Amino acid sequence: MVLRYLRTHQTVGRYCFQLYYSTRSPTNKTIPILCDCRESDSTAQEATSVQLHSWGRGASGQLGGGAEEIRIYPAAVASLLLPPSFTLASPIPGRLSFSKSPTEDDNGVVKIGISCGLFHSALLINGQLWIWGKGDGGRLGLGHEEPAFNPTLNSHLGSNLIRSAALGGLHSVALNSLGQVFTWGYGGFGALGHSVYHRELLPRLVEGPWTEEICHIATSGTHTAAITKSGDLYIWGRDEGDGRLGLGPGCGPNEAGGLSIPSKVRALPVPVAAVSCGGFFTMALSEEGQLWNWGANLNYELGRGDKLGGWKPQPVPSLKDVCIIQIASGGYHSIALTDKGEVLTWGRGGHGQLGHSTIQNQKVPLPIEALANEKVIYIASGGSSSAAITDEGKLYMWGNTKDCQLGIPGIPEVQPSPVEVKFLTEDDGLMNDKVLSVAIGASHAMCLVTRSSF
Repeated sequence: MVLRYLRTHQTVGRYCFQLYYSTRSPTNKTIPILCDCRESDSTAQEATSVQLHSWGRGASGQLGGGAEEIRIYPAAVASLLLPPSFTLASPIPGRLSFSKSPTEDDNGVVKIGISCGLFHSALLINGQLWIWGKGDGGRLGLGHEEPAFNPTLNSHLGSNLIRSAALGGLHSVALNSLGQVFTWGYGGFGALGHSVYHRELLPRLVEGPWTEEICHIATSGTHTAAITKSGDLYIWGRDEGDGRLGLGPGCGPNEAGGLSIPSKVRALPVPVAAVSCGGFFTMALSEEGQLWNWGANLNYELGRGDKLGGWKPQPVPSLKDVCIIQIASGGYHSIALTDKGEVLTWGRGGHGQLGHSTIQNQKVPLPIEALANEKVIYIASGGSSSAAITDEGKLYMWGNTKDCQLGIPGIPEVQPSPVEVKFLTEDDGLMNDKVLSVAIGASHAMCLVTRSSF
């Protein structure tokens, strides 16, 4: 295999960095620093090194390395030097949060987060959103439809800090510190919530019917959801009769198969605190960790043991007494993380995305045996691939690897059981890599990793 390197330069702030892109890491590679706490705080004596790694197919620039490329394993594209007190940005779509108010946890701590869309990516650093990848439809929110091959700061979101970002198929969603929701990109099926069906090249405020702050957001290919501070769920976007919006007869699409007006899911009998949007279905968690879902069920996405779908939210029978702390939705499969660190999956398994060492569909939630000896603290899902992070910072992935999106060379295109993702270093193994979070797109993935000496 012949490896070729492309070398170029990028200016970040007042620094100029030399970048290399390839399927392997060249020596003496310089990674651009997007945040350095030592510059803003002259008293800072130490900084924690966090790197953003990406891998998979990057034909649209979604890997953030500056070129069209395929990365067969994780490689760093950005570096952050943060105070030791930094934390993950909250809320995380699909995950229960201890803080319900957008202003409750704005206590000066640096917060970071990531999100992957179909062919675009985002990095959240202390309230500022960096975004890159395919630009069609205006999904980057930069005022045009051109692609961006490097992380680019979106300066069009106002002066309020961004707390959460969720990327969809051709659109993007952001939640700010005032509890306001902004969307941009292609609104063909109402996924933007602006009562319009055209492109929004810049972030635009969603003027929903709610009267209080939004504290949680989520999105998928064509539908979007938001939760208020009191636990009301509002939803909008595409519904082809599968019931994914959860609104009932006569309350669905208002034009061409889509609902562009945010509408309250009134059939939910309890307040909810987290939501996840799948391909054709939706899942939500109550404050106590009870799972509710609705929508399409032809592949057992709802985990009820049959193929009966529908618009009405219902709890999953086998999870009645199980506390779920995070949910993640794929195109046709579902993942849930319990408070005991156990990972459950169900739905379509044709690409190995369920992690049960088989490609059979799973009718009801089933624990992943391969992770039984691990305590998992974080999960993620792409269209047909899945991931889990343990309390020791190890990253496991499984499912569809056709585009190298699992970051593990040498495995078959269908990987039905979890495999640990390794990080290549050039320091003779003297550094300890710990994964903090992971996000998966259609053909690529990213993660945040801390690096420290043993």
